[in-house]
Amino acid sequence: MNILSCTPEDLKGIFELYEYATNHQKSKKTVAVWPAFEKSLVQNAIAEKRQWKLLVEEEMACVWTITFTDPQIWEEKNDDPAIYIHRIATHPHFRGNYYVKDIITWAKSYAKTQQKRFIRLDTVGNNEKLIAYYTKAGFTFLGMFTLKNTDQLPAHYQDGPACLFEIDLGNDERSAPAK
Repeated sequence: MNILSCTPEDLKGIFELYEYATNHQKSKKTVAVWPAFEKSLVQNAIAEKRQWKLLVEEEMACVWTITFTDPQIWEEKNDDPAIYIHRIATHPHFRGNYYVKDIITWAKSYAKTQQKRFIRLDTVGNNEKLIAYYTKAGFTFLGMFTLKNTDQLPAHYQDGPACLFEIDLGNDERSAPAK
């Protein structure tokens, strides 16, 4: 397994994983289904070195994006030093391998290099299985929140409350950012 920053050559594979994820969401009848993401959104994340991939034997098994700010979702907590994980998508052949744990291990190390205290993510709607999955992976479930302003967010944020999750690296001295 290897985690690397995505390159422009990964664009087609990223969108294939997004399509797999969207089809999976539809089949499970989850509360919110991802919209078709703008190509420029992903291209910008790649150019800014915020789009990541997990490779298994050189095959793209999983992708995700990070940001360092997320004010429309995290509102006043956005001022905290955090990385925000978005759009985790796994290839169907690799589902069930619990790669979120590997992403968290990577994120703890990455957050430390960026002097961030929190790792955060969100999902939309009351998806109890996904809530349990993220809490089992080490995130604290902070609850469900109605977002005040979703104008600049992807369409699926209009479909229900946001479930917010975080890992506080300040509570784990081994993972705490250097001071």
